[in-house]
Amino acid sequence: MTSVYDFSARAIDGADVSLDRFRGQALLIVNTASKCGFTGQYDGLEKLRRDFADAPFEVLGFPCNQFGQQEPGRASEIAAFCASSFDVTFPLFDKIEVNGPNRHPLYAWLSRPVSYTHLTLPTIYSV
Repeated sequence: MTSVYDFSARAIDGADVSLDRFRGQALLIVNTASKCGFTGQYDGLEKLRRDFADAPFEVLGFPCNQFGQQEPGRASEIAAFCASSFDVTFPLFDKIEVNGPNRHPLYAWLSRPVSYTHLTLPTIYSV
């Protein structure tokens, strides 16, 4: 796989979604949990999505139960919670693992070592 658009994932409603449908958009891919100290992130993520609604931008939420068992619910419960508590309209996906041997292939690709030798960075001067 050479691009985020080469992957697919199961949506929160069970449908398979090719990430190619988001081609041309900047993507913010976030692992989420509904029962943790950062659950309020849904408000900020939804605000970000709405602020950039006219831009080629999308938030993609991937619930994960790997960190302190803070996303124990089924997909339907997660979807209902996000909609009723935070009016989430950005795409949510089915619960996945983001670390370890069973992590979703997308997260394996996102967390792979990357060489940045091909980048040209600006020279920054300080006084």
